[in-house]
Amino acid sequence: MATVNELEITAPDDFHLHVRDGDMLKAVLPHTARLFQRAIIMPNLVPPVSTLQLAQEYRKRVVDAVPAGATFEPLMTLYLTHKTTPEMIREAAAEGTVKAVKWYPAGATTNSGDGVKETEMESVLPTLTAMAEVGMPLLCHGESTDQSVDMFDREATWVRQVLRPLVALLPNLKIVMEHVTTKEGVEFVLNARAGVAGTITVQHLLFNRNALFAYQGKVGLRPHHFCLPILKREEHRQALLAAVASGSSKLFAGTDSAPHPQNAKENPCGCAGCFTAGAALELYAEALEEAGALDKLEAFVSHHGADFYGIPRNTRKVKLLRAPWTLPDTFEVAGPALSLVPLRAGTQIPWTATLL
Repeated sequence: MATVNELEITAPDDFHLHVRDGDMLKAVLPHTARLFQRAIIMPNLVPPVSTLQLAQEYRKRVVDAVPAGATFEPLMTLYLTHKTTPEMIREAAAEGTVKAVKWYPAGATTNSGDGVKETEMESVLPTLTAMAEVGMPLLCHGESTDQSVDMFDREATWVRQVLRPLVALLPNLKIVMEHVTTKEGVEFVLNARAGVAGTITVQHLLFNRNALFAYQGKVGLRPHHFCLPILKREEHRQALLAAVASGSSKLFAGTDSAPHPQNAKENPCGCAGCFTAGAALELYAEALEEAGALDKLEAFVSHHGADFYGIPRNTRKVKLLRAPWTLPDTFEVAGPALSLVPLRAGTQIPWTATLL
C-alpha cells in the first residue's frame, strides 16, 4: 500500500471528554477546541452535574473558556443518580441543552460516588424508560464494581451481567458503551441491535497493559498510562483496531481525555485518567495507520458519532500532514494544579493537523 503523506477530512467531534472546571477547564479546553468542533462533556464534577440547571450553568462556564475565534460547541450531559426522575429527563429533552445521561456505577472511577450501582439498576428503570421514550441516550461506564472481580475482567463481566440484559430489557433505549477496551465489549457492540454504539479512546488503540509497567525500553510504573477502564492485553488492543478498521458505523471517537494535575498522577494513590487532548486527532491517525485503516479515520472521528446523535456533520475541514513534531513534556495550569502531563509527553507525533 502506498504511503499517505496528506489527508483532508471533515473536522472531528469528541464524544467523550472531561474538561473539569475552573483553572483546569481554562487550561485544557483550548487543546480540544483547536481541531474538534463539538464534544460530549462529562458531568462528573464535585458536586455532579445532575440537574438541567447545573448543566446550563456548566455549559456557560465551558463556553466562556472557548478561545476567541474557535468554533467549538459543548454538548452537555446529566449524571445519573437515584434522584434522577422521569420528569427531569422529559424536561431536559424538551429544553435541548442536555444531549445524553451518563451512568457511572458508584465506585467505578473518578468522582463516581454519587452514581447508581449496577445492582441497583432496577431502582432507575422508570428513568431509563423515560429516556427511551424521548430518545435520550444512556452513556455507560461499563465496568463491574464487584470487588471480587479481577480489575482486568470488569468490563467483560459488566457486558455479560449488565449490558446484555439492559439492551434486551429496553429495546428502544439508545446506549453507548463508552471507552470500549476488550474483545468481548467490542464484539457485543458490533453485533448488538440498532441503537447500541461504542466509543474508543486513543490510549486503548495505541497501548496494551505492558505500557503500565514498561515503556520505550525502560521498566518502571507509568502513572500517566493509568486509566479506567485499565489498559488490556494485546489481543484486546488488536480487536479494537480491527473493529475500527472494519468501518462499522457503531464505533466512533471518544477520547476520554481526563486531565489531572501532575502531582495527583505521580502519587502513592494516583488518579486514573490520560490527558490526550493535546494531540488526540494526530494520535488516532497514528493508530489507524498502524491498522492499515487511514481511509477509515474520517468516518470514525467525524461521521459516525454525529450520525448516532442525530446532529449534522461538521462542514469545516482538517488537514493532516506527515510532519513530525514533539509533544511537550508538560502543559502549564494556573493556580494550585501547577502542571499537566499529556499522554506521550516528550515523544514525537508523526502527524500534524490543522483546522482549515
